[in-house]
Amino acid sequence: MRAWVVDRPGPIVEGPLVAVERPDPEPGPGEVRIRVRACGVCRTDLHLALGELPPRRPGTVPGHEIVGVVDALGPGAGRFARGDRIGVAWLRGTCGHCRFCRTGRENLCPDAAFTGWDADGGYAELAVVPEAYAYRLPAALHDVAAAPLLCAGIVGYRALRRAELPPGGRLGIYGFGASAHLVAQVAIAQGASVHVLTRSAAARKLAMELGAASARPAQDGPPEPLDSAILFAPAGGLVPVALRALDAGGTLAVAGIYLTDVPKLNYAEELFREKQLRSVTANTRADGEEFLRVAAALGVRPTVDPRPLAEADRALADLDAGRITGAAVLVAD
Repeated sequence: MRAWVVDRPGPIVEGPLVAVERPDPEPGPGEVRIRVRACGVCRTDLHLALGELPPRRPGTVPGHEIVGVVDALGPGAGRFARGDRIGVAWLRGTCGHCRFCRTGRENLCPDAAFTGWDADGGYAELAVVPEAYAYRLPAALHDVAAAPLLCAGIVGYRALRRAELPPGGRLGIYGFGASAHLVAQVAIAQGASVHVLTRSAAARKLAMELGAASARPAQDGPPEPLDSAILFAPAGGLVPVALRALDAGGTLAVAGIYLTDVPKLNYAEELFREKQLRSVTANTRADGEEFLRVAAALGVRPTVDPRPLAEADRALADLDAGRITGAAVLVAD
């Protein structure tokens, strides 16, 4: 099969993503193999290629927003049948018996495994996944539209819940890429006033088209105090900026897997009056199931930039350079 692998992590100009030919993978016990139809290009893939997310194995195929059709079953697999269309997300496996798994917090499992990091992902013609960690997809969503929901959507949805947005509240979104533009749609549909803070003029335009109450550069701040905020941009310097924009009792959720250093915080200006600063770690399968139901019910639709699989390296370079509005998606070619 054709695939792309992270060869030697480093700057995009040095070509860390390399095209290869590999033997077709075979599903093991409890696993299914899918023929990949679409795979979203996530910022986590970029962090892996750049080396900001330390590789866990050499030559890993990135990609964890995978839509495909089951074409082979491993021993004991029976949840899906050949021909079923399923989705594969970031969370690939957990131990099932630690205190986090036993209390509905499997995203914190110390032995969790992740697609496109611990095992090969979807920048390929074929992919293998444990069937217990795959998702049935809403029929209303075509392949390219479904792909970004499987990480950008699911993890963004968890970030929204971690931000504790009250009904009809005021939400600030810092950075407006694949995840943020999906979260904005959910929050707006549920009655929130959404203020988007981003340096990208194209992203600000998209935010207003989606129904945001305002869209400004981050340093300009929102036009009103925020009940909640989510930081999607991997810029630690925005943490104090977002905290200052919160009203008393507000919560900031930091959604990325990677963040540059956070500057020294001023307690009186940025944390006092019971403001909360929280991180977001991956997702549970329950998050995924719930979000896919919510997305289908609310009509959430990603803005997508389809690219052929053969141009995965260019797609990642465009993401690095800020040339993608919405979500890039690799499609079978």
